[in-house]
Amino acid sequence: MLVEQIAVFLENKSGRLAEITSVLAGAGINIRALSVADTADFGILRLIVDKVDEAKRELRENGCTVGKTNVIAVEVPDRTGGLAGVLKTIERVGLNVEYMYAFVNKSGENAVLIFRFDDMDMAITALRQDGFTILTGAQVCAL
Repeated sequence: MLVEQIAVFLENKSGRLAEITSVLAGAGINIRALSVADTADFGILRLIVDKVDEAKRELRENGCTVGKTNVIAVEVPDRTGGLAGVLKTIERVGLNVEYMYAFVNKSGENAVLIFRFDDMDMAITALRQDGFTILTGAQVCAL
């Protein structure tokens, strides 16, 4: 139940994010979730898109450095304590959150939490045991 995510390394300069999103839009690639982390010199744009391999190809053809990693998408009710419940499970089994980001789906009833853990298999097992819904990449893109 891993979701493919692309990571784009970009210079921290005006307009660079617009260039990247324009390349994807021009290729008909839909961004379903994203996160930007930056330093003074560069940033990392993490994206979940509907056409992963096509996005990688288009971005590379336009001079971007692109990688692909796996993340876990956990669906929780969009209410107070949704994230806390997931993190309680992760703490119980002694895992480390490398990074995370989130979005609310169209219905507004559920939130989707995107995680990268130090042990992805253990995280999936623990979250499922505690009754959390783990989404596939296709399910995330369908929201």
